[in-house]
Amino acid sequence: MVKVLIPTPLQKYTGDRATVEVEAATVAELIDALETSCPGIKNRICDDSGKVRRFLNIYVKEEDIRFLNNTETPLSDGDEVSIVPAVAGG
Repeated sequence: MVKVLIPTPLQKYTGDRATVEVEAATVAELIDALETSCPGIKNRICDDSGKVRRFLNIYVKEEDIRFLNNTETPLSDGDEVSIVPAVAGG
């Protein structure tokens, strides 16, 4: 199982849970597993082409998946995945 930390804006899809556990071997599988258990969440995470939206960052063990293998980043049992909305400002 992989523990997923859900940001507050997406918790309405998880029944107000801040963490969800799913079984997945890659980040892509994790997103699909989240959609199965929390319908509607995938459209908030991915755009129409299936890519992670620009304003979201996904971290596996504190590493940004954009610097790993994106959604093909492998996951292991016990990993912690964080979905973090991008913060902009000036």
